Amino acid sequence: MAEVVVIGAGPAGLEAALAADRHGARVTLVDALPEPGGQIWRGLWGKHPGGRAGACLRALAASSVALCLGRRVITHPATGRLGLLGPGGPEILPYDRLVLATGARERFLPFPGWTLPGVLGAGGLQALVKGGLDVAGRRVVVAGTGPLLLAVASFLRRKGALVRVVAEQAPRSALLRLGPGLLRQPGLLAQALAFLNLPLQPGTWVTRAEGEGALREVHLATPGGPRVLEADYLACGFGLVPNLDVARLLGCGIRAGAVAVDHFQRTDLPDVFAAGESTGVGGVAKSLAEGRVAGLAAAGRESQALGGSGAARRARAWGLALEAAFALRPELRDLAEPGTVLCRCENVTVGEVRTFTRGRDARLHARCGMGRCQGRTCAPATEFLYGWEPGGPRVPLVPTSFADLVGALESERP
Repeated sequence: MAEVVVIGAGPAGLEAALAADRHGARVTLVDALPEPGGQIWRGLWGKHPGGRAGACLRALAASSVALCLGRRVITHPATGRLGLLGPGGPEILPYDRLVLATGARERFLPFPGWTLPGVLGAGGLQALVKGGLDVAGRRVVVAGTGPLLLAVASFLRRKGALVRVVAEQAPRSALLRLGPGLLRQPGLLAQALAFLNLPLQPGTWVTRAEGEGALREVHLATPGGPRVLEADYLACGFGLVPNLDVARLLGCGIRAGAVAVDHFQRTDLPDVFAAGESTGVGGVAKSLAEGRVAGLAAAGRESQALGGSGAARRARAWGLALEAAFALRPELRDLAEPGTVLCRCENVTVGEVRTFTRGRDARLHARCGMGRCQGRTCAPATEFLYGWEPGGPRVPLVPTSFADLVGALESERP
């Protein structure tokens, strides 16, 4: 049995696993991807990156942490046991203490044409390029909100893409209010200065995408009036939302759309900790600071964990400042037309759900959120559009064959 199991091998999970390992705990690191690094450091394992990514990945390779990759959590059959599904089928992973570092996912909002080929999430297009998609010479519009847009635009430009505009829906005044906070953080300030050459246009958002069978034009609302740009790709994401599936499965308390934790990163379950974007979106610095605290506390080193809680607290404060600056404007609620698809899995349109007052009714009567992604795409949208509370966890957490479910049950038998 692993003393400490860490779910998620992004920055928070890596830091938690390494901190616990350094202090003598037997650690297993679980991730759905085939390599550690998470989405932010995807594709860097086995290479020689610089900075914090390289330091963490090299330390992991030299550590005693057991890697359990290509596995997803699907069930929680009993306290101290997780049901996983991987390439070899179902398996049960026992643990004494658990650290949730499940990260975040992009929030998408419906607008006419958002289902056209060529329209992708900002992080989604970045992941495809990291996986081998060639965007050299391709015209790209990056749109939505949040720091991820700048990071993606910079990455795409380095890969040869022609980034036509970075359309940030937040007004310029909101972005300027972040200035004093950046001045107090040299590392973040250096990153911001590196983005100055990007064609950032605040107060601008997508109103529709058009094309015959594929994206051809992106329509924008700008401070100077409507604008139309020809594009091969539209990378569009309206911020990030914490991944709470596993936390809800376990029964962790949720507050303000994130896992609630104390200064040790402990949830309201005594042997379960959480760190990184799952406790509130705030960037890599927050993830690393919280991951270290969670790993130390899970290893029983609470005095050392307490010493790192100050850095985690400051990182969370910056995350709250970002959340305020990139708050979604109300105009985005009016982008979709009645015929615009809302739930892509079940092909449910905005017009079909507007008569409902609760998400549960939309699921029961219109199947909104009942498809393969289990609401991961449309639930954050309906929460913003209609104020609907997300539904509870559906077990198994990911589509699973009946044979694998039976296999998981069989593996639980003494």
